[in-house]
Amino acid sequence: RLKNILATVATTRLTEARVKIFGHVLNPTSQKSPNKILWKKLISDKVAGWYPYDIKKDDPLVMARQEQERLSKLEMLKRRGKGPPKKGQGKRAAKRSK
Repeated sequence: RLKNILATVATTRLTEARVKIFGHVLNPTSQKSPNKILWKKLISDKVAGWYPYDIKKDDPLVMARQEQERLSKLEMLKRRGKGPPKKGQGKRAAKRSK
């Protein structure tokens, strides 16, 4: 009986030492735990590495220049009569009126 108690204590101490040394999680009740998921490497950095860095998102000058180019192109199209129609005068409105 004493031998069984000492063996149990020794195995629990050994398990605790193993947990400390190797960084495992002590789970004596064997319940499911989210540690497996939490320890997984995040894949967001790996996926983000597939795409090149986009300077447009950070630099307001680049965005302002692009907006200015878009507005000048729209103005040029309007002068030629190719700009977007006024509200309520597009293809869909023309179909309804027929």
